[in-house]
Amino acid sequence: MPKGMNNVSKEYHFTLPIEDKEVRRLETGDIVYLTGTCYTMRDMGHRRSIEILQQEEALPFNLAKGALWHCGPIVKKEGETWRVVSAGSTTSSRFTSLGAELIRQVKVRFTIGKGTMGQEAVKAMQETGACYLNSVGGCAALYAEQIKNVKMVFWTDLGLPEAIWVLEVENLGPLVVGIDSHGNSLYERIRNNLEKHLQEIYAGSGLKGGYKNFTYLPKRVPGRTVGCFF
Repeated sequence: MPKGMNNVSKEYHFTLPIEDKEVRRLETGDIVYLTGTCYTMRDMGHRRSIEILQQEEALPFNLAKGALWHCGPIVKKEGETWRVVSAGSTTSSRFTSLGAELIRQVKVRFTIGKGTMGQEAVKAMQETGACYLNSVGGCAALYAEQIKNVKMVFWTDLGLPEAIWVLEVENLGPLVVGIDSHGNSLYERIRNNLEKHLQEIYAGSGLKGGYKNFTYLPKRVPGRTVGCFF
């Protein structure tokens, strides 16, 4: 079995920042909980970060060996402090190129999001010892409870959802390893199993023409650079 393609999930609790050798222990399907500092970032934050790095300037926050969360949290101002009310992930596939560049340039170890990311990000994770973690849908209120403190916020001029929120988290999870540092994708493994079983089911049913004539699958898959599935 290829490195990273496990059949039995393991559970890990990590404290940030983290070294690449620890991340390389992870395999797709493993469960991860994170404690430490986590940074949120959406579309405009990615673009501004890359522009700053292209000008050979330093970012005002330190992503090295840390966790970047594709999230625009709902926040509430309480006196002089902020409180996160809800924190759900946004779709990660659209951050594939910019995310890959951040992984390579500033050594982001964990990228947290929804869905999957494309091959450019997969390659960057392989090169640097990073991985992609899937948050669980419908758990935005739970994840908010695991945010113990808003340490700082950057770039509020972009709007509160697009700002960079620096969060102190404690056992943030469950998070599922969707892409590991060995180039394996849980999303692709599920799709491949789906194809295999669909072929078996339709062949066993005696349906002519193959299962493609009876099954709807999207022509464009998020995170893939090539559009067609069939």
